[in-house]
This record gives sequence, C-alpha cells and structure tokens, in this order.
Amino acid sequence: MAEDEKSRSTGGVQSIARAFRLLEIVATNGGVMGLSQLAVQSGFPLPTIHRAVRTLVDLGYLRQEPSRQYALGPRLLLLAESSSTMLNSLAAPHLRRLVDELGETANLALLDTDRIAYVAQVPGRHAMRMFTEVGRRVLPHCTAVGKVLLSTTPTTEVHDLLVRTGMPRYTDHTITDAGSFDAELDRTRERGYAVDEGEQEVGVRCVAVAVPQSPRQSGPRPVARLAVSISGPAPRMTDDLLTEAVPALHRAAAAIADDLA
Repeated sequence: MAEDEKSRSTGGVQSIARAFRLLEIVATNGGVMGLSQLAVQSGFPLPTIHRAVRTLVDLGYLRQEPSRQYALGPRLLLLAESSSTMLNSLAAPHLRRLVDELGETANLALLDTDRIAYVAQVPGRHAMRMFTEVGRRVLPHCTAVGKVLLSTTPTTEVHDLLVRTGMPRYTDHTITDAGSFDAELDRTRERGYAVDEGEQEVGVRCVAVAVPQSPRQSGPRPVARLAVSISGPAPRMTDDLLTEAVPALHRAAAAIADDLA
C-alpha cells in the first residue's frame, strides 16, 4: 500500500504524514539530502517534496545548505529534548529494576541519525560504576547498543552508515572492517543480544538488547531504534552475569515497549 493510501485508510493527514516521512529519511541518511535523493527514497513527486521541504524549512525543522541540499534543522532539538525527558522518566523504573537485580549500571540508548545517544541511566550499586552518561553520543560500531540496533537495520543502510562515519579504532578490540562487523551483526541476530568486549573503552564490558515494537503498535517499519543495556568493569561483568542479564534485559525491553505503545 502506498504511503498516501495508508494515511487515507487510517484517517491521517497526507501532508503531515509526508513531512514526517521526509524527516525520517533525512535522519536515516546522515542528516543531509538533496531533493532528488528524497524523491527516490520516498516515492513522492518532486513538486510535493518541494512544497513539504519549503514548509519544513520555514518552520525550522530543515535548513538549506550552501550546497542546496537540506539538513535537519535546529527546531528539532526542542522535540528531541522533550522526547529525551519523556524517555528518561518512562525508562527509569525499569532500569532501577535491572540495577536491583544485576547490580550494574543500566542504560537506555537510541540510534539518532548516525550516532548512539544515551537517554536514560540508573547507576549501579558498586563504587566503581559505568563511564557513560546521559547525553553522550558515540559511534555505533563499537558499542553493544549500537550493534544490537544495527542488527535490526537493513544491511545496505548499515553499510551506508559505516561509510559515512568510518570505523575508527578506540581499543585493541574495536571492530574496524565491514566484513567482520557483518559477521558480528549475524551473531547478534542469532542470539538476540549484543556484547561490547572493551571495544569502546578499555576494561568495560556491556550487553544490550533491542526494545521491540509492541504488538499494540502499528506501522510499516517495525525497526527497533531503542536498546537497553547493562555495563560495568570487565572483571565484574562475567559470563555468568551476562547469562543472567540477557533475560532480565529482554523483560525490561518488553516492558518499555509496552509503555511506549
């Protein structure tokens, strides 16, 4: 079913549906795109895209670059800030339950364009805690949350992202080539969780699962963009703890998905 037909069948407003679809396309393609690229990926006619884009520019949700391409605009920060506050409040009780059960720092992160952004956190019970903080943005190839979210993303989009960001080495354990990363994503899909083995910070281990789309949610793109993780020093993050953590993380992720539905 075409995008316009979907909006009509659900009583939606075509112009709003189109505008949000265009913003999503720009966001998932590095934050900057031209009109012809938007036409190819959206399937909308160029005149329709031009009208929608001009309106989004006037409202501050897009801006035109000197190259005449369009980039995400500063007004989106207002929505992002409110969304982050909402996610923090919603996730907090579930993250606290993880800390009570497992002892280590619990995090909620999202895939924001080409970066992983940490949007909620409950510190662990130990004196030596995790090293990320709310608001931190990191590349996805070297984090458990990034890997598990990219494992739910089409392979061509993953490869495009890696081309845009590169795969810089942060530690001796960082995966820095696309072939090895593809294999890692295959392992992540097979087992349903991802592990960071000191790939972003030396001596830190992390395990993450994706927040699923709730059965009560509807839509054509059931792609997870949120992930829940626990992190801590490698000596405490034993294989036994990871075995215990995975089902607990899946329970927390399902509860968060249910709250978001």
